[in-house]
Amino acid sequence: MSTLASTSSFVSPAQARMVELLATLAPAEGFTQSALDGVKFMRTNVSIPRVPVMYEPCIVIVAQGRKRGFLGSQAFIYDAQHYLVLSVPLPFECETEATFDEPMLAISIRIDLGVIAEILMTLNDTRGPIDSEPRAVYATPLDRTLSDAVLRLLESLASPHDASILGPAIVREICYRVLTGSQGDMIRAALTHQDHFGRISKALRRIHTDFAHELDVPTLAREAGMSLAVFHAQFKAVTETSPMQYVKTTRLHHARLLMVQNGLNVSAAATRVGYESASQFSREFKRLFGVSPVDDVKRMRGDEAPPPRARLAPSGCVISD
Repeated sequence: MSTLASTSSFVSPAQARMVELLATLAPAEGFTQSALDGVKFMRTNVSIPRVPVMYEPCIVIVAQGRKRGFLGSQAFIYDAQHYLVLSVPLPFECETEATFDEPMLAISIRIDLGVIAEILMTLNDTRGPIDSEPRAVYATPLDRTLSDAVLRLLESLASPHDASILGPAIVREICYRVLTGSQGDMIRAALTHQDHFGRISKALRRIHTDFAHELDVPTLAREAGMSLAVFHAQFKAVTETSPMQYVKTTRLHHARLLMVQNGLNVSAAATRVGYESASQFSREFKRLFGVSPVDDVKRMRGDEAPPPRARLAPSGCVISD
């Protein structure tokens, strides 16, 4: 019996309804924008091998199928029994398990730190730094309360009027459930700068705002209030990579979007994200994605079949998709 078949026998009525709704809301492979900003649907009809992705801070709830993420030595599964939370923008690798009969179906909700801050103020959360340093990504068992809220969100998104009137409040409820759950501490830490995680989170947001401009590690460390050595160590502890490698990866993912979605050529995309040399950009692009920028654009537009390493699992919260 396949892994997917072995898990499908334990489908609850709520999960079955989620699958039914997502099959309609996400009719095509890839991601589909919902009626709400920051909420997207995800669908994959075939299994996709391990490939690089870049996720924004988000919550991902999978109704069917399975995704497995890899960050350095960490591995995490998010499926119908586990949801994923990323509190910071993070590049990692991901593989997807799906079949034509049982496609991977999921919903992603962008984490709005402004909304999280408002919830914390309402809760009058005055706790100090958490006891242990949080990780940037967690997969956690999906409890009934959160599952019910996600189902209500999907039901509302099936109706334009319900989506506009009821949807925002349900999204806020989901953020509240996650914030007060076992993964809430790391989201709270991303808002504060008292501990190392919060300071690195601030640096990551700076990189994603100014990736196209000149960025140097000493400036990032100074802005984070850390010595250069501590900044390097803590940055790698959160992201499993060095600061400049993170900057490079962020630029490459954004350039990929500019070429595929905006139609920019290789030279223009390279310049837009901060590269002075198009040839260097092409070399580093192929090193990350396993295919040249030109061939990648052809593949993403359906002009040719993708090589195994270059196929990217569609995801509603990725920066590069």
